[in-house]
Amino acid sequence: MSFLTILALGVAVLVAAPYLAHRLRRKRADEVPFAPARLVPEAPPKARRRARLEDRSLFAIRAAAIVALALLGASPLVRCSRLALSRGGASVAVAIVIDDSMSMRAKDSGDTTRFERAKKGAEEILASLREGDAAAIVLAGAPARVGLAATTDVSAARAALEGVGESDRATDLDGALAIARTLVGELPQIDRRVIVLSDLADGKSDGPALGSNGDSSVPIWVAMPELAKANDAVDCGILSADRAGGRARVRFACSVPHAATGREVQIKDGEKVLASAALPQTALGEVMIPLTGDDTRELFAVLTGTDAIASDDRALVVVESGPAALAVVGDRTDDAVSTGGAPVVEQALAALHVDMAVRPIPQAPDRREDTAAFAAMLIDDPPGFTPEQRHALAAFVDRGGVLVLALGRRAAAAPLGATFEPFLAHAPSFGPTPTQSVDPESGAPVLGDGATSLDDLTAKGRATVAPDDVAAFESLLKWSDGAPLVLRRARGRGEVWLTTLSFSVDASDMPLRPGFLSLLDAIVAAAKERSAPLRGDVGVPWAFAGARQVEAEGPRGRVPSARGDGALRIVPTLIGPYRLTVDGTPELRVAAPMQRELDLRPRAVVSEATSSSLGGGVSVVDVSWTIALALLALVAAETVVRAMTRPRGETA
Repeated sequence: MSFLTILALGVAVLVAAPYLAHRLRRKRADEVPFAPARLVPEAPPKARRRARLEDRSLFAIRAAAIVALALLGASPLVRCSRLALSRGGASVAVAIVIDDSMSMRAKDSGDTTRFERAKKGAEEILASLREGDAAAIVLAGAPARVGLAATTDVSAARAALEGVGESDRATDLDGALAIARTLVGELPQIDRRVIVLSDLADGKSDGPALGSNGDSSVPIWVAMPELAKANDAVDCGILSADRAGGRARVRFACSVPHAATGREVQIKDGEKVLASAALPQTALGEVMIPLTGDDTRELFAVLTGTDAIASDDRALVVVESGPAALAVVGDRTDDAVSTGGAPVVEQALAALHVDMAVRPIPQAPDRREDTAAFAAMLIDDPPGFTPEQRHALAAFVDRGGVLVLALGRRAAAAPLGATFEPFLAHAPSFGPTPTQSVDPESGAPVLGDGATSLDDLTAKGRATVAPDDVAAFESLLKWSDGAPLVLRRARGRGEVWLTTLSFSVDASDMPLRPGFLSLLDAIVAAAKERSAPLRGDVGVPWAFAGARQVEAEGPRGRVPSARGDGALRIVPTLIGPYRLTVDGTPELRVAAPMQRELDLRPRAVVSEATSSSLGGGVSVVDVSWTIALALLALVAAETVVRAMTRPRGETA
């Protein structure tokens, strides 16, 4: 505060003047009735005494008037710093990039988060827009997305900004800037710019400076560089918490190693602490904690102490489970004789270098729980399925699994009581193939160029599926005579694939062709898309292909579902457990924080991005007219009060 401001406000000291005036005021002496006094002529009283403070309402008005006068003198000297655009006289088009990532939850000072300060800055920018200006809003939480397309309706922009909230997403500044430039790059306004409101902590502190490779026609303005200034904020967060074999394994990350000093991780059952262990002083590590008791309890891993971000200090402890595997069911003895090693399907999957475990099993599972570890099951030439196997396989497909049935000679000779229901209503037959060639164009959408390698197959026969069953499937690859070779059908949340050739090299040379690798690659891709990981990254959508209804309860209540790419999707924007109900079946999933988001180091910025020529001016808040009106009102009120409190008979 400047000396002139203090001097102007010092006028308020004169509020003591009305008080002294009221204390020094004298009033008429108190009259005591005395009968003989009626015989004496009336004379003006000379005896007066000091009066107590009277006419308090009048005193209050006069004191308020003095204060208002002081404020009136100081108001032209009071300045309020707020964001404002620098203009060249023409209308402008701005794309406001608001970082709604987890690092923006940090509180540098007081109780205000970085996000709240950034949102306030966006409101000030929108308030400085004029008629003819255009504004767009882009959210920088990964994945970057459009909050509001460019519009000249400032009220719509304010409403969209009001609906923007904090999240635990990672930061995607590069993607947000690309979207922002696209939104304003083609607008008619000559003056266009991208305004960044972020702490710039996107995990790329060693990367290129922000704005160094930008489009000069759409400059970048980092409007609040104080959000990215170096400070003492540190953070530790839990990346995952699993339990298996009577112990809990907690993985954590810290922005700096010393952030773990004096902190420990506790395993809690409600508010009861079951076990704890100290955090090692490292930026990335894990802690093993022994557990005893019932594994069905819902436990949480909690970090003690406080840091810049509280939302990542607590995580649900889930049963440890690796990535979903691929099950291969076949006669390993016959395949070993033919290939001189592992079955050809296992060798082909190894050649594809899939990031899923391949587990050979002797026969199709007959219990539902035995299928839980698999994302796909490839069954070569099965001789039908027992009722128990059919029930387990149907449940496996309904929950999102991919079932591949390679039909051959044994499939057509199923024993009594073994059928392919509910996948096939009729038993397949087996016989010689009228042609050895394949129509490559029919398989191009799924197999690509690999379909051409399946021409001129050497097949000893092929299975034939009943026309009614073929009608229920989609033909992905056909023989040259129009009969199906590869079929696919969606069931529940999963898929059923059929081939009319078995995967044995004794039945045909299809497993030795490049097209066979293309077929397996398409099957693995479908399994990955439909598999349901127990833990996923926050902000990454969960897809529920084939589901009719999905309900979700997240850390802050119900999470709406949306349909995209033909499937219902849930986007977990906050870290923590999500309790889902998919077509009436309950599921539990966990959204985990991204490790790079715990790195609070800001990214470098080119000097041009903080130039005052783009904005950041200081505006004067003129409230003198309001104070002047209040002062006039006080003067009028004083006149009214004096008129109402004048004693009767007193000469005006």
